[in-house]
Amino acid sequence: MWLSEGIKKPSTTQQSGILPSCGGLDVIQQVLSASEKIAAFCSEILQQLDCRLVQCQALFLAPTRERAQQIENVMRALGDHLGVKVHVCVGGNSIQEDKHILSAGVHLVVGTPGCVIDMLQRKQQPLRLDHIRMFVLDEADEMLSRGFKDQIHDILQLLPAKVQVVAFYATMSADAVEITRKFMNKPVRILVKFDELTLEGVKQFYVNVVREERKFDALCNLYERLNITKSVIFVNTRLKVNWLTDKMRSRGHTVSATHGKMDQKTRDIIMHEFCSGSSSILITTDLSARVIDVQQVCIVINYDLPTQLENYLRRIGRGGEFESKGYAINFVTADEEKMLSDIQRFYNVVIDELPSNVADF
Repeated sequence: MWLSEGIKKPSTTQQSGILPSCGGLDVIQQVLSASEKIAAFCSEILQQLDCRLVQCQALFLAPTRERAQQIENVMRALGDHLGVKVHVCVGGNSIQEDKHILSAGVHLVVGTPGCVIDMLQRKQQPLRLDHIRMFVLDEADEMLSRGFKDQIHDILQLLPAKVQVVAFYATMSADAVEITRKFMNKPVRILVKFDELTLEGVKQFYVNVVREERKFDALCNLYERLNITKSVIFVNTRLKVNWLTDKMRSRGHTVSATHGKMDQKTRDIIMHEFCSGSSSILITTDLSARVIDVQQVCIVINYDLPTQLENYLRRIGRGGEFESKGYAINFVTADEEKMLSDIQRFYNVVIDELPSNVADF
């Protein structure tokens, strides 16, 4: 199962979470790597399904359509040989098709809170929860910050009394604590030690550009010096996404670009373009950080340092996945030096200046 997704063996975090989850216990699990998390909870769910019973036995929520579809794809790949029937309930689907598939019977459903609630409240209830054994809340902190709290509460109250609840998160918020207190039964807590908050396998450097106007030349110099097969560049505004995309294309680079103001269909097309290899560079904002999960991404470049400390971890977690080596390179102006210091202190890491012989790494 693990090898089919490019993973040689479960990580320490995965191993810690699989046993209590498969034992039917409620689990609160902090996970930093997107790929690690998907493989972990997909394997946990598949272990517990009774494929002879074609009823919805597992339900899990994701914060975005892209994330739900990403999970569905992994679940299909891992569960194909078991004959597992998976359906995704997200915006943009045909409601009639959703109703038909759910009424015919599936083993598990992945969806966003609003679409799942819609299916639960429709006449004749195409999505029934009578046989639910396991409820997974992905990106708990992200969903709660997006205002899904009431919908999550409504869904939880409809679940059978003895349902197993598993919640994944990167940072634990007060709302997440409230949910665990109200709806989980003595959950096992699997937390990442503070001194392990930086992903292993991701080497981190900074480039002292001093002034903002020097960043673009530094970026071009980096691509000239290094053989970069696939990379993600983070900036802090959608205007800069558009500006930097035009500048990079004018230098002959194949670039995809996305940000939160784009409509869903456009974002889907762009992400497919990048994931399929049609472009080698993705320029994006933090709003897209959590749905980027490309195994071949070797370098993450923070053209702008994030404005929130937690987003640094989410950004660099896109590189070096599946135990491969990755690099995070941060461009730092004089105004951003304090944020770089704050990042190092917060994560207890030392970020070295990019060496002149970086091409030898």
